[in-house]
Amino acid sequence: MVIDNGLPTAHFTDAVSSFAEHIDLVKFGWGTALVTPGLARKIEVLADHVTPFMFGGTLFEKYVVQGRFDDYRTLCHLHGCGAVEVSNGTIDLDDGGKASYITKLAAEFEVIAEVGFKDHPRSELLSPSQWVHSINSDLAAGASRVVLEARESGSSGICRPGGELRYGLVEDILRADLDVTSLIFEAPNKRLQTHLIKRIGPEANLGNIAFSDVIALETLRLGLRAETLLDAEGQHARAPLV
Repeated sequence: MVIDNGLPTAHFTDAVSSFAEHIDLVKFGWGTALVTPGLARKIEVLADHVTPFMFGGTLFEKYVVQGRFDDYRTLCHLHGCGAVEVSNGTIDLDDGGKASYITKLAAEFEVIAEVGFKDHPRSELLSPSQWVHSINSDLAAGASRVVLEARESGSSGICRPGGELRYGLVEDILRADLDVTSLIFEAPNKRLQTHLIKRIGPEANLGNIAFSDVIALETLRLGLRAETLLDAEGQHARAPLV
Protein backbone atom coordinates (compact mmCIF):
# COMPACT_ATOMS: atom_id res chain seq x y z
CA MET A 1 0.00 0.00 0.00
CA VAL A 2 1.57 3.22 -1.25
CA ILE A 3 0.72 6.57 0.32
CA ASP A 4 0.22 9.80 -1.60
CA ASN A 5 0.87 12.69 0.75
CA GLY A 6 0.18 15.35 -1.86
CA LEU A 7 2.48 14.69 -4.81
CA PRO A 8 2.14 17.05 -7.77
CA THR A 9 -0.16 15.52 -10.36
CA ALA A 10 2.53 15.08 -13.03
CA HIS A 11 4.86 13.39 -10.52
CA PHE A 12 2.03 11.13 -9.37
CA THR A 13 1.14 10.23 -12.96
CA ASP A 14 4.73 9.35 -13.78
CA ALA A 15 5.18 7.32 -10.59
CA VAL A 16 2.02 5.27 -11.05
CA SER A 17 2.79 4.69 -14.73
CA SER A 18 6.29 3.53 -13.82
CA PHE A 19 5.54 1.40 -10.74
CA ALA A 20 1.94 0.17 -11.08
CA GLU A 21 2.93 -3.50 -11.33
CA HIS A 22 4.41 -3.28 -7.83
CA ILE A 23 1.52 -1.35 -6.24
CA ASP A 24 -1.55 -3.09 -4.81
CA LEU A 25 -3.31 -0.08 -3.32
CA VAL A 26 -2.86 3.70 -3.16
CA LYS A 27 -3.97 5.67 -0.11
CA PHE A 28 -4.53 9.40 -0.35
CA GLY A 29 -3.09 10.15 3.09
CA TRP A 30 -5.16 11.50 5.99
CA GLY A 31 -7.41 14.27 4.52
CA THR A 32 -5.35 15.25 1.46
CA ALA A 33 -8.15 14.11 -0.86
CA LEU A 34 -10.19 17.19 0.07
CA VAL A 35 -7.47 19.68 -0.88
CA THR A 36 -5.72 17.96 -3.80
CA PRO A 37 -6.36 20.10 -6.93
CA GLY A 38 -5.59 17.24 -9.34
CA LEU A 39 -7.50 14.51 -7.49
CA ALA A 40 -9.79 13.66 -10.42
CA ARG A 41 -6.82 13.31 -12.76
CA LYS A 42 -4.96 11.14 -10.25
CA ILE A 43 -7.96 8.86 -9.96
CA GLU A 44 -8.11 8.60 -13.77
CA VAL A 45 -4.46 7.53 -13.82
CA LEU A 46 -5.13 4.84 -11.22
CA ALA A 47 -8.12 3.60 -13.23
CA ASP A 48 -5.96 3.42 -16.36
CA HIS A 49 -3.57 1.12 -14.48
CA VAL A 50 -6.31 -0.84 -12.68
CA THR A 51 -4.90 0.25 -9.32
CA PRO A 52 -7.39 0.55 -6.45
CA PHE A 53 -7.31 3.48 -4.04
CA MET A 54 -8.82 4.72 -0.79
CA PHE A 55 -8.88 7.87 1.28
CA GLY A 56 -7.02 7.99 4.60
CA GLY A 57 -8.68 6.84 7.80
CA THR A 58 -8.33 10.27 9.38
CA LEU A 59 -10.78 11.61 6.79
CA PHE A 60 -13.27 8.92 7.81
CA GLU A 61 -12.79 9.94 11.46
CA LYS A 62 -13.32 13.63 10.59
CA TYR A 63 -16.69 12.89 9.05
CA VAL A 64 -17.72 10.59 11.92
CA VAL A 65 -16.85 13.08 14.65
CA GLN A 66 -18.93 15.69 12.79
CA GLY A 67 -21.88 13.30 12.59
CA ARG A 68 -21.66 13.16 8.79
CA PHE A 69 -21.08 9.47 8.11
CA ASP A 70 -23.61 9.38 5.24
CA ASP A 71 -21.80 12.31 3.63
CA TYR A 72 -18.54 10.36 3.84
CA ARG A 73 -20.10 7.35 2.16
CA THR A 74 -21.48 9.62 -0.57
CA LEU A 75 -18.05 11.23 -1.04
CA CYS A 76 -16.42 7.82 -1.56
CA HIS A 77 -19.07 6.80 -4.08
CA LEU A 78 -18.74 10.12 -5.89
CA HIS A 79 -15.01 9.56 -6.44
CA GLY A 80 -15.37 5.88 -7.29
CA CYS A 81 -13.46 4.52 -4.31
CA GLY A 82 -13.29 0.75 -4.44
CA ALA A 83 -11.97 0.63 -0.88
CA VAL A 84 -12.38 2.66 2.29
CA GLU A 85 -10.25 2.84 5.42
CA VAL A 86 -12.00 2.69 8.79
CA SER A 87 -9.95 3.69 11.81
CA ASN A 88 -10.23 5.06 15.34
CA GLY A 89 -6.67 6.26 15.74
CA THR A 90 -7.63 9.76 16.87
CA ILE A 91 -11.32 9.97 17.81
CA ASP A 92 -13.10 8.33 20.74
CA LEU A 93 -14.65 5.31 19.02
CA ASP A 94 -14.67 1.89 20.67
CA ASP A 95 -14.32 -1.45 18.89
CA GLY A 96 -18.08 -2.02 18.83
CA GLY A 97 -18.80 1.33 17.23
CA LYS A 98 -15.99 0.84 14.74
CA ALA A 99 -17.28 -2.64 13.86
CA SER A 100 -20.71 -1.14 13.17
CA TYR A 101 -19.23 1.28 10.61
CA ILE A 102 -17.21 -1.52 9.03
CA THR A 103 -20.31 -3.65 8.58
CA LYS A 104 -22.25 -0.77 7.02
CA LEU A 105 -19.48 0.04 4.57
CA ALA A 106 -18.59 -3.58 3.73
CA ALA A 107 -21.86 -3.91 1.85
CA GLU A 108 -20.68 -1.28 -0.65
CA PHE A 109 -16.85 -1.16 -0.51
CA GLU A 110 -13.84 -3.24 0.34
CA VAL A 111 -13.07 -2.18 3.90
CA ILE A 112 -9.49 -1.83 5.11
CA ALA A 113 -9.61 -1.36 8.88
CA GLU A 114 -6.81 0.07 10.98
CA VAL A 115 -5.81 -0.78 14.54
CA GLY A 116 -3.62 1.38 16.77
CA PHE A 117 -3.61 4.95 18.00
CA LYS A 118 -1.69 7.88 16.56
CA ASP A 119 -1.01 9.27 20.04
CA HIS A 120 1.94 7.27 21.36
CA PRO A 121 1.10 7.31 25.11
CA ARG A 122 -2.40 6.08 24.26
CA SER A 123 -0.93 3.37 22.01
CA GLU A 124 1.40 2.18 24.79
CA LEU A 125 -1.63 1.46 26.98
CA LEU A 126 -3.10 -0.86 24.37
CA SER A 127 -1.97 -4.35 25.40
CA PRO A 128 -1.04 -7.04 22.84
CA SER A 129 -4.24 -8.92 23.69
CA GLN A 130 -6.25 -5.76 22.96
CA TRP A 131 -4.50 -5.38 19.62
CA VAL A 132 -5.42 -8.96 18.73
CA HIS A 133 -9.00 -8.49 19.96
CA SER A 134 -9.38 -5.34 17.84
CA ILE A 135 -7.97 -7.07 14.76
CA ASN A 136 -10.36 -10.00 15.17
CA SER A 137 -13.28 -7.62 15.78
CA ASP A 138 -12.56 -5.72 12.55
CA LEU A 139 -12.20 -8.89 10.47
CA ALA A 140 -15.37 -10.38 11.93
CA ALA A 141 -17.24 -7.17 11.09
CA GLY A 142 -16.34 -7.48 7.43
CA ALA A 143 -12.89 -5.91 6.93
CA SER A 144 -10.82 -7.66 4.26
CA ARG A 145 -7.52 -6.47 5.71
CA VAL A 146 -6.38 -4.80 8.91
CA VAL A 147 -3.62 -2.19 8.90
CA LEU A 148 -1.35 -2.01 11.93
CA GLU A 149 -0.72 1.66 12.71
CA ALA A 150 2.76 3.19 12.49
CA ARG A 151 1.84 6.55 10.91
CA GLU A 152 3.60 7.85 7.81
CA SER A 153 6.53 8.74 10.08
CA GLY A 154 6.93 5.32 11.71
CA SER A 155 6.63 6.84 15.18
CA SER A 156 3.48 5.43 16.79
CA GLY A 157 1.35 2.31 17.01
CA ILE A 158 3.65 -0.65 16.42
CA CYS A 159 6.61 1.76 16.67
CA ARG A 160 8.07 3.83 19.47
CA PRO A 161 8.35 7.64 19.16
CA GLY A 162 11.99 7.30 18.09
CA GLY A 163 11.06 4.99 15.22
CA GLU A 164 12.09 1.67 16.79
CA LEU A 165 9.72 -1.21 16.13
CA ARG A 166 7.93 -2.59 19.18
CA TYR A 167 9.34 -6.06 18.56
CA GLY A 168 7.54 -7.77 21.44
CA LEU A 169 4.17 -6.44 20.33
CA VAL A 170 4.74 -7.54 16.74
CA GLU A 171 5.76 -11.01 17.92
CA ASP A 172 2.66 -11.33 20.09
CA ILE A 173 0.49 -10.41 17.09
CA LEU A 174 2.31 -12.86 14.82
CA ARG A 175 1.98 -15.64 17.39
CA ALA A 176 -1.76 -15.08 17.73
CA ASP A 177 -4.21 -17.20 15.77
CA LEU A 178 -4.40 -14.74 12.87
CA ASP A 179 -3.99 -15.10 9.13
CA VAL A 180 -0.90 -12.97 8.49
CA THR A 181 -2.06 -12.36 4.91
CA SER A 182 -4.95 -10.33 6.35
CA LEU A 183 -2.52 -7.93 8.08
CA ILE A 184 -0.86 -4.87 6.56
CA PHE A 185 2.08 -3.54 8.56
CA GLU A 186 2.76 0.16 8.09
CA ALA A 187 6.47 0.35 7.33
CA PRO A 188 7.46 3.74 5.91
CA ASN A 189 11.23 3.24 6.13
CA LYS A 190 13.85 0.66 5.15
CA ARG A 191 14.58 -0.47 8.71
CA LEU A 192 10.96 -1.47 9.32
CA GLN A 193 10.57 -2.97 5.85
CA THR A 194 13.71 -5.07 6.24
CA HIS A 195 12.73 -6.49 9.62
CA LEU A 196 9.21 -7.41 8.53
CA ILE A 197 10.37 -9.04 5.29
CA LYS A 198 13.00 -11.04 7.17
CA ARG A 199 10.51 -12.02 9.90
CA ILE A 200 7.37 -12.68 7.83
CA GLY A 201 8.77 -13.36 4.39
CA PRO A 202 9.08 -11.58 1.03
CA GLU A 203 5.29 -11.44 0.56
CA ALA A 204 4.68 -9.48 3.78
CA ASN A 205 1.93 -6.89 3.32
CA LEU A 206 3.51 -3.47 3.91
CA GLY A 207 1.85 -0.08 3.94
CA ASN A 208 2.57 3.65 3.91
CA ILE A 209 5.29 3.12 1.34
CA ALA A 210 6.48 6.29 -0.37
CA PHE A 211 6.36 6.30 -4.18
CA SER A 212 10.08 6.98 -4.15
CA ASP A 213 10.67 3.71 -2.26
CA VAL A 214 8.59 1.32 -4.39
CA ILE A 215 11.48 -0.09 -6.42
CA ALA A 216 13.86 -0.13 -3.45
CA LEU A 217 11.29 -2.16 -1.50
CA GLU A 218 10.91 -4.61 -4.37
CA THR A 219 14.65 -5.24 -4.32
CA LEU A 220 14.41 -5.98 -0.58
CA ARG A 221 11.68 -8.53 -1.29
CA LEU A 222 13.76 -10.20 -4.02
CA GLY A 223 16.99 -10.33 -2.04
CA LEU A 224 18.72 -7.81 -4.29
CA ARG A 225 19.98 -5.71 -1.37
CA ALA A 226 22.54 -6.67 1.23
CA GLU A 227 19.95 -6.57 4.01
CA THR A 228 17.96 -9.52 2.60
CA LEU A 229 20.29 -11.20 0.11
CA LEU A 230 21.20 -14.14 2.33
CA ASP A 231 17.64 -14.57 3.56
CA ALA A 232 16.40 -14.85 -0.01
CA GLU A 233 19.11 -17.34 -0.93
CA GLY A 234 18.27 -19.39 2.16
CA GLN A 235 14.69 -19.62 0.93
CA HIS A 236 15.98 -20.70 -2.51
CA ALA A 237 14.44 -17.57 -3.98
CA ARG A 238 15.78 -16.57 -7.36
CA ALA A 239 15.38 -13.07 -8.73
CA PRO A 240 15.34 -12.87 -12.54
CA LEU A 241 18.75 -11.84 -13.78
CA VAL A 242 19.23 -9.86 -16.95
